[in-house]
Amino acid sequence: MNIHHLELFYHVARCRGVSAAARQMPYGIQQPAISAQILQLENSLGKALFHRRPFALTVEGEALFAFVEPFFAKLPMMAERLRGGADNSLRISCPEIVQRDYLPALLSGVRARVPGFHFSLESGRIEEIENNLRGGKIDLGLATSAGPKENGIDHRELLRMPLLLLVREDDGPCTAAEILGQDRIEQPLITLPRGEPSVAAFQQELQRRNIEWYPTLELASLDLVARFVTEGYGTGLVLDIPGAVRPPGVRTLPLSDFPEVRFYALTSGNRPAMVELFIAEAEKVIEGFRGK
Repeated sequence: MNIHHLELFYHVARCRGVSAAARQMPYGIQQPAISAQILQLENSLGKALFHRRPFALTVEGEALFAFVEPFFAKLPMMAERLRGGADNSLRISCPEIVQRDYLPALLSGVRARVPGFHFSLESGRIEEIENNLRGGKIDLGLATSAGPKENGIDHRELLRMPLLLLVREDDGPCTAAEILGQDRIEQPLITLPRGEPSVAAFQQELQRRNIEWYPTLELASLDLVARFVTEGYGTGLVLDIPGAVRPPGVRTLPLSDFPEVRFYALTSGNRPAMVELFIAEAEKVIEGFRGK
């Protein structure tokens, strides 16, 4: 097997597609060139390594990626070590909401303190983050979570976020009790996907109170939840995130007696010094948001 072909395959598998890999490659190479060389690799093996649309690794592709990933993923760190410098890199995974609301400020703070800091970033939900930490594929996860479990993952709490209901200001209820006290709740409930900790915590508390109110719309982000509320599609379940800006025309209804959702830094095994520095900076940034 051609080592360059294996490198290209690694980036395609990591980025979940040829076009995404072309945008994120550490050196310039066009998408057609990547596709042609991946095809050469597949022809030499006599096996397809992934399905194109939608992207999915085949069984053979999964096996090959598991073999080459540990080597190629660690090349940047090895290069830094051979240059005689400190390892100032981090492999981070977090959901989209963290990337949008917190990560830019966190990264700016770390870069100001650590010359030469660099990082890789991938999106992932809590289950993916935990699996990648156990597999040594990432150094740090940032996510909401139901809390520590006996699964080899260390949880360091950074923030507790209360749950809120979001309604339209012009025609919505004024308190959460007005909704939850109904014999039959008519308002459609708009939430993140059911597996998200905020939705799970809300539903568990409803069950404890013998209240039935299940999601009608499950959306990919809190921004979308808020947007659908402003358009009149129902009541949204959101998190009270420090520094978050609500869209005009909506009212927040606190759920003060509901469980809070906790935001964690997730690690596994011995934490590198860069992880500790990053977590310390995260705590400072979050405190800054609280003060606004």
